Amino acid sequence: MRRKMKKKLPIPTKYLVLILTAICIIFIFVSFTANISGGPLKTVAGYVFVPMQKGINKVGTAISDKIEYIQELNQVMEENEELTAQVNELTEELNSLKLDQYELDNLKELLEVSEEYSDYDTMTATVIGKDAGNWFSTFLIDKGSKDGITVDMNVIAGGGLVGIVTDVGQNYAKVRSIIDDTNNVSAMVVNTSDNCIVSGDLEEMNANQQILISDLQDDEDAVKEGDQIVTSNVSDKYLPNLRIGYISTLEYDSNNLTKSGTITPSVDFKHMNNVLVILQTKEYVDEEE
Repeated sequence: MRRKMKKKLPIPTKYLVLILTAICIIFIFVSFTANISGGPLKTVAGYVFVPMQKGINKVGTAISDKIEYIQELNQVMEENEELTAQVNELTEELNSLKLDQYELDNLKELLEVSEEYSDYDTMTATVIGKDAGNWFSTFLIDKGSKDGITVDMNVIAGGGLVGIVTDVGQNYAKVRSIIDDTNNVSAMVVNTSDNCIVSGDLEEMNANQQILISDLQDDEDAVKEGDQIVTSNVSDKYLPNLRIGYISTLEYDSNNLTKSGTITPSVDFKHMNNVLVILQTKEYVDEEE
């Protein structure tokens, strides 16, 4: 048998592939540089370069959109920071205006009560401290002995009687208000001049924002809810006719002779910034009379 002999190629296969590849690249390059159109080169370019160009365009567009989005986001964040700063600034200005308005209203009330009790010399003082709790039952003011403040001077505010000075330092004074549990005031009903006792009660203040009235002798049942209560002439420490509040409830005691109940104070004992100190004590006024 005769063995079939393989026919050898004059050029190895791997070199042939390399040569053909190089020729294709050269033709492609020449076609693009020489602006040759048509033919197989254009076909090859359509299959190879056009998809590549589309892919590059998509990637470029995506990157461009991303960069634009980031730029817009940064701009929005900067604008948001500016708006936040403006809101904070406006909020501070609004709070300042509210505080100024509150101070103005408070001083206006003090002026009105000062005119109401114009027979007395008064001095404006600022509250600088208070005991724990919701109410100004005892508190400190920024006027003291160097300003002429003495113990037992009466303290008033926009609604009327606040309390009495109990302790004095050179630069401060301590005030015990009429709502304090230890405070009792000799009082009377304006309409009938019937005497009574007004007592502080913080528990009642917490529950109903009221204090107590007792020992009211109302023989003719003339006293009614809503009647005004003021300090009486027989008080040993409080000047007469200082407004205390208005009767809220009233009923007979078990002895059927006197009445007790509650009154709503004229002064806001939950918010207090400034007060007026009457510079004459009851003892001094009685001596003058």
